[in-house]
Amino acid sequence: MAGIYIHIPFCKTRCSYCDFYSSTQEQWVVRYVDAVCKELDLRRSELPESTIQTIYFGGGTPSQLAKTDFEKIFSVINQCYTVASDAEITLEANPDDLNTDYIHDLITLPFNRISIGIQSFIDEELKMLNRRHSARQAVDAVWNCYRSGFQNISIDLMYGLPGQSLNDWTYNMDEAFRLPVQHISAYHLTYEKGTKLYSMLKAQKITEADETLSNAMFDLLRQKMREHQFIHYEISNFARDHYFSKHNSSYWKGVPYLGIGASAHSFNGVNRSWNHADLKHYVENLESGDWCPQVEESNLYSRYNDLVITSLRTMWGLDLDQLKQQFGNGLYRYCMSEARVFVERKWLVVDGKCLKVTNDGLFMSDAIMAQLMYVD
Repeated sequence: MAGIYIHIPFCKTRCSYCDFYSSTQEQWVVRYVDAVCKELDLRRSELPESTIQTIYFGGGTPSQLAKTDFEKIFSVINQCYTVASDAEITLEANPDDLNTDYIHDLITLPFNRISIGIQSFIDEELKMLNRRHSARQAVDAVWNCYRSGFQNISIDLMYGLPGQSLNDWTYNMDEAFRLPVQHISAYHLTYEKGTKLYSMLKAQKITEADETLSNAMFDLLRQKMREHQFIHYEISNFARDHYFSKHNSSYWKGVPYLGIGASAHSFNGVNRSWNHADLKHYVENLESGDWCPQVEESNLYSRYNDLVITSLRTMWGLDLDQLKQQFGNGLYRYCMSEARVFVERKWLVVDGKCLKVTNDGLFMSDAIMAQLMYVD
């Protein structure tokens, strides 16, 4: 099995927290879609005899594309790849794009999963994040998708925002649980260098949520998810049974995938590669036949670190038999030695043949994974 990720970088406006590669230069859309189609064709040999189980349009804002753009891309995918009949095909979308006319177009396309970037149901928070939609539009977008036949709907929420209280976060979650959604991704705000919120923080115009409040919000998040039968299957992701994101789960399980488009990353099972994060550079290089991704040659230790980072994020944990088989007794002993202090603190546990982060250790998971990584 394998997956395809397609990056659509176009945004009408730039959100104040986002550091993903994006562009407001919508005049490039036609040439960009053609370049994506050309890259898909050029790379058909990279997944020999693999069946595509997941296709994911991420961004940016993929819902900035028109029906005809998607039709062109899907046509090339079907010509160049073998797509499973039950493949999960996801579109990331902004709530304000999901009007009834646009959704009517979507249901004629192969999409069977919608991921809606809501972030908040409080208008003041949305304005601070520079989101284009209102809370009312967010609610309407979910219901419009559901009533049109989409049965697999995911939404994104953010917490730890400047000035956000525990009551605000409770309200956001309660609003989410009133909607017909099967998957919720909940992210604590991080201040990425180069973003508007980062500049505001450095200028002391806003204040970062303190650790006590952040912990309380995370604990409340997990409590509310349990109460509503959402399974905590990855640090920031929760879903009802049978609705885990197959595409993102494949990342964490080391499944090969192609990353198509400007700034997109790929993984062939051994090495990682990526395209330049530059719209003009990407399009013109594909048009001229000079496209060449950057490649990171992996070694035993970088592959070990990848396994630690990806597997410990999930409820399945790190398979210790896999660790021994792929990396030998030396790295196995190193991992277990570094893990010992966290096991003693009950932040890690050996469950059967897997090393897992416990509920008590989840909020410290970044520090745990950093300690277990091998550094020369």
